[in-house]
Amino acid sequence: MNAEQVTVREHGNAYNLFILVLTLFSLVVMVLLLLPLDAESRQLLQAYDFVICMIFLGDFAYSLTGSHPRRQYFIYERGWLDLLGSIPTLGFFEFTALFRLARISRLARVTRLLRGNNRRELVRDMIANRGQYASFITILAAGMILSTASFLVLQFESRSPDSNIKTGSDAIWWGFVTITTVGYGDRFPVTLAGRLVGLFVMLTGVGIIAALASILASLLVPQPPSDEEAPEPTEAVPEASRLADEIAALRSEVAELRADLRR
Repeated sequence: MNAEQVTVREHGNAYNLFILVLTLFSLVVMVLLLLPLDAESRQLLQAYDFVICMIFLGDFAYSLTGSHPRRQYFIYERGWLDLLGSIPTLGFFEFTALFRLARISRLARVTRLLRGNNRRELVRDMIANRGQYASFITILAAGMILSTASFLVLQFESRSPDSNIKTGSDAIWWGFVTITTVGYGDRFPVTLAGRLVGLFVMLTGVGIIAALASILASLLVPQPPSDEEAPEPTEAVPEASRLADEIAALRSEVAELRADLRR
């Protein structure tokens, strides 16, 4: 019986860290959905939960296609729990919300993988792959700030009679235009707590946009080659060969002159 080669797709530490934080954030969203919230707040949280489910479904498909045989990841690596924890409710399959507890398995697996590296290895990996870490951290920070700020501003503004942010879609729109520092102006907070949230989003949005711009610039602008990778001049090899030939000829002439003098 031929032994079957077993391979499981391995992810980098930056990707594992992204999945770890996103899993923790999704569990927080799950706990908030269990609270007695109003309908608009629940719809907003369900929209963010749907986005997280799509990301986890993509992670499941990416891991499954890179595993040979497929059952190695699906069964032995408990990939079926990842699939259960990634099924969205779609607004009417409320019982599937119980499957979110299966995300604890993904949390435990990623934590175990990160603990397998010591601190020095993590620091070296962060230095060597700082572009990946910067990309994942920036995207993760933008998503978490947007979702948290829109949820908080909806809680504060929906209770004020003078507010123009009454629904979850209003809160998402306000969050987008604020974190991108556009400031469209059709939706804005009027309460003190809502304005404090808006101030925080504006300050963090400036840093996020700057980080995204630097990442995009690093992808578009090619990096100059380092000194170790710089090609050696092509003329050096022929020049050295010519000098060696001349030195050998001079030595031959000197030996002939010495022989004549001896005679």
